[in-house]
Amino acid sequence: MSKAILLKIITAGDGGVGKTTLLYRYIEGRFLANTRMTIGVEFFLKELNIEGKKILLQVWDFGGQDHFRPLLKNYAVGARGALLLFDLTRPSSLERIEQWVDICRGGTQEIPIIFLGTKLDLEDQITIFDSFALKFKEQYGFFDYLKISSKTGENVNLAFELLARELVKDL
Repeated sequence: MSKAILLKIITAGDGGVGKTTLLYRYIEGRFLANTRMTIGVEFFLKELNIEGKKILLQVWDFGGQDHFRPLLKNYAVGARGALLLFDLTRPSSLERIEQWVDICRGGTQEIPIIFLGTKLDLEDQITIFDSFALKFKEQYGFFDYLKISSKTGENVNLAFELLARELVKDL
Protein backbone atom coordinates (compact mmCIF):
# COMPACT_ATOMS: atom_id res chain seq x y z
CA MET A 1 0.00 0.00 0.00
CA SER A 2 1.44 3.35 -0.99
CA LYS A 3 1.90 6.08 1.55
CA ALA A 4 -0.33 9.13 1.25
CA ILE A 5 1.15 12.34 -0.08
CA LEU A 6 0.58 15.08 2.49
CA LEU A 7 -0.47 18.42 1.02
CA LYS A 8 -0.88 21.44 3.27
CA ILE A 9 -3.46 23.88 1.95
CA ILE A 10 -4.90 26.98 3.54
CA THR A 11 -8.25 28.71 3.44
CA ALA A 12 -8.10 32.47 3.68
CA GLY A 13 -10.41 35.45 3.49
CA ASP A 14 -12.16 37.99 5.68
CA GLY A 15 -14.18 36.95 8.70
CA GLY A 16 -17.66 35.73 7.86
CA VAL A 17 -17.00 34.77 4.23
CA GLY A 18 -17.68 31.10 4.93
CA LYS A 19 -14.31 29.40 5.40
CA THR A 20 -15.38 27.22 8.31
CA THR A 21 -18.76 26.30 6.81
CA LEU A 22 -16.96 25.35 3.58
CA LEU A 23 -14.66 23.03 5.48
CA TYR A 24 -17.46 21.39 7.45
CA ARG A 25 -19.39 20.81 4.21
CA TYR A 26 -16.32 19.33 2.52
CA ILE A 27 -14.94 17.25 5.39
CA GLU A 28 -18.15 16.16 7.13
CA GLY A 29 -20.68 16.56 4.31
CA ARG A 30 -22.99 18.79 6.31
CA PHE A 31 -23.86 22.46 6.56
CA LEU A 32 -23.41 24.26 9.86
CA ALA A 33 -25.74 27.24 10.03
CA ASN A 34 -24.23 28.56 13.25
CA THR A 35 -20.47 28.54 13.39
CA ARG A 36 -18.31 30.34 15.87
CA MET A 37 -15.49 32.67 14.95
CA THR A 38 -12.26 30.79 14.21
CA ILE A 39 -9.65 31.80 16.78
CA GLY A 40 -6.30 31.84 15.00
CA VAL A 41 -6.15 28.56 13.05
CA GLU A 42 -8.02 25.24 13.00
CA PHE A 43 -7.03 22.07 11.15
CA PHE A 44 -8.93 19.55 9.08
CA LEU A 45 -7.79 16.36 7.30
CA LYS A 46 -9.28 14.75 4.22
CA GLU A 47 -8.01 11.76 2.29
CA LEU A 48 -8.68 11.51 -1.43
CA ASN A 49 -7.45 9.78 -4.53
CA ILE A 50 -6.29 11.90 -7.45
CA GLU A 51 -5.01 10.23 -10.61
CA GLY A 52 -4.15 7.05 -8.71
CA LYS A 53 -2.28 8.93 -5.98
CA LYS A 54 -3.38 8.74 -2.37
CA ILE A 55 -3.53 12.32 -1.11
CA LEU A 56 -3.97 13.56 2.44
CA LEU A 57 -5.10 17.17 2.47
CA GLN A 58 -4.12 19.00 5.63
CA VAL A 59 -6.42 22.02 5.50
CA TRP A 60 -5.65 25.02 7.67
CA ASP A 61 -8.66 27.24 8.41
CA PHE A 62 -7.37 30.77 9.05
CA GLY A 63 -9.33 33.14 11.27
CA GLY A 64 -10.34 36.15 9.19
CA GLN A 65 -10.36 38.90 11.79
CA ASP A 66 -7.76 41.68 11.60
CA HIS A 67 -6.09 40.85 14.90
CA PHE A 68 -5.10 37.35 13.69
CA ARG A 69 -3.43 38.49 10.46
CA PRO A 70 0.06 39.20 11.85
CA LEU A 71 0.31 35.52 12.87
CA LEU A 72 -1.02 33.99 9.67
CA LYS A 73 2.01 34.51 7.42
CA ASN A 74 4.00 32.21 9.72
CA TYR A 75 1.23 29.59 9.65
CA ALA A 76 1.17 29.71 5.85
CA VAL A 77 4.78 28.52 5.60
CA GLY A 78 4.89 25.17 3.82
CA ALA A 79 1.49 25.53 2.20
CA ARG A 80 1.29 24.02 -1.28
CA GLY A 81 -1.91 25.82 -2.28
CA ALA A 82 -4.75 27.98 -1.07
CA LEU A 83 -8.46 28.64 -1.34
CA LEU A 84 -9.11 32.38 -1.11
CA LEU A 85 -12.74 33.12 -0.30
CA PHE A 86 -14.93 36.18 -0.63
CA ASP A 87 -18.65 36.68 -0.04
CA LEU A 88 -20.64 37.21 -3.25
CA THR A 89 -23.16 39.26 -1.25
CA ARG A 90 -20.63 41.52 0.49
CA PRO A 91 -18.37 43.72 -1.69
CA SER A 92 -16.33 44.73 1.37
CA SER A 93 -15.02 41.14 1.52
CA LEU A 94 -12.87 42.00 -1.53
CA GLU A 95 -11.19 45.04 0.01
CA ARG A 96 -8.29 43.09 1.55
CA ILE A 97 -7.67 40.55 -1.22
CA GLU A 98 -4.12 41.83 -1.71
CA GLN A 99 -3.35 41.24 2.00
CA TRP A 100 -4.75 37.72 1.77
CA VAL A 101 -2.74 36.94 -1.37
CA ASP A 102 0.39 38.17 0.41
CA ILE A 103 -0.38 35.93 3.41
CA CYS A 104 -1.12 32.90 1.20
CA ARG A 105 1.90 33.24 -1.01
CA GLY A 106 4.31 34.50 1.63
CA GLY A 107 6.69 35.66 -1.05
CA THR A 108 6.37 32.47 -3.13
CA GLN A 109 4.43 33.38 -6.26
CA GLU A 110 4.20 29.77 -7.44
CA ILE A 111 1.60 28.75 -4.85
CA PRO A 112 -1.65 28.10 -6.74
CA ILE A 113 -4.69 29.90 -5.38
CA ILE A 114 -8.26 29.13 -6.34
CA PHE A 115 -10.57 32.14 -5.91
CA LEU A 116 -13.95 31.22 -4.42
CA GLY A 117 -17.08 33.33 -4.31
CA THR A 118 -19.23 32.03 -1.45
CA LYS A 119 -22.92 32.06 -0.58
CA LEU A 120 -24.09 31.29 -4.10
CA ASP A 121 -27.38 30.06 -2.63
CA LEU A 122 -28.28 33.67 -1.71
CA GLU A 123 -29.06 34.40 -5.37
CA ASP A 124 -31.23 37.46 -4.79
CA GLN A 125 -28.52 39.10 -2.62
CA ILE A 126 -25.51 38.62 -4.90
CA THR A 127 -23.83 41.92 -5.73
CA ILE A 128 -20.47 40.70 -7.09
CA PHE A 129 -20.70 39.40 -10.62
CA ASP A 130 -18.33 37.14 -12.53
CA SER A 131 -16.95 39.92 -14.72
CA PHE A 132 -15.76 41.78 -11.61
CA ALA A 133 -14.40 38.70 -9.80
CA LEU A 134 -12.50 37.62 -12.92
CA LYS A 135 -10.54 40.88 -12.82
CA PHE A 136 -9.09 39.76 -9.47
CA LYS A 137 -8.32 36.33 -10.93
CA GLU A 138 -6.31 37.95 -13.69
CA GLN A 139 -4.66 40.59 -11.51
CA TYR A 140 -3.37 38.12 -8.92
CA GLY A 141 -2.78 35.12 -11.17
CA PHE A 142 -5.29 32.80 -9.49
CA PHE A 143 -5.38 29.52 -11.37
CA ASP A 144 -9.20 29.29 -11.23
CA TYR A 145 -12.39 30.98 -10.04
CA LEU A 146 -15.55 29.25 -8.81
CA LYS A 147 -18.77 30.21 -7.10
CA ILE A 148 -19.77 27.87 -4.29
CA SER A 149 -22.50 27.28 -1.73
CA SER A 150 -21.66 25.50 1.49
CA LYS A 151 -25.38 25.39 2.26
CA THR A 152 -26.33 23.41 -0.86
CA GLY A 153 -22.89 21.89 -1.43
CA GLU A 154 -22.71 23.30 -4.97
CA ASN A 155 -19.12 23.19 -6.29
CA VAL A 156 -17.64 22.51 -2.83
CA ASN A 157 -16.05 19.15 -3.72
CA LEU A 158 -15.09 20.53 -7.14
CA ALA A 159 -13.12 23.39 -5.55
CA PHE A 160 -10.96 21.02 -3.51
CA GLU A 161 -10.59 18.58 -6.38
CA LEU A 162 -9.41 21.32 -8.74
CA LEU A 163 -6.84 22.50 -6.21
CA ALA A 164 -5.65 18.96 -5.47
CA ARG A 165 -5.32 18.18 -9.18
CA GLU A 166 -3.31 21.37 -9.67
CA LEU A 167 -1.00 20.37 -6.82
CA VAL A 168 -0.35 16.79 -7.95
CA LYS A 169 0.42 17.74 -11.57
CA ASP A 170 4.13 17.98 -10.79
CA LEU A 171 4.38 15.09 -8.33
